[in-house]
Amino acid sequence: MARIIDGKKKNLIGTNLQKYRYLRGLSQRELSEQLELYAVYVCRGSISRIEDYSRTVTDVELYTFAKVLKVSIEELLEGNTSEQ
Repeated sequence: MARIIDGKKKNLIGTNLQKYRYLRGLSQRELSEQLELYAVYVCRGSISRIEDYSRTVTDVELYTFAKVLKVSIEELLEGNTSEQ
């Protein structure tokens, strides 16, 4: 059964994902293509929704974002709390 998330923010990494993507000079489409190299399929539109906090992120996606962006998972989560 899918988990229902109360609150406006559906993930904890939106702002940091965008920040590190910009620092690496990647567009949303390019990030999506890099994820595919690890067999993780997140379309450009989904990356946009993650960055604006309107889409959840799986643990596999989180791990692969960190790997592609060459940051730790902790760096993606930095500055965020579980309070939404």
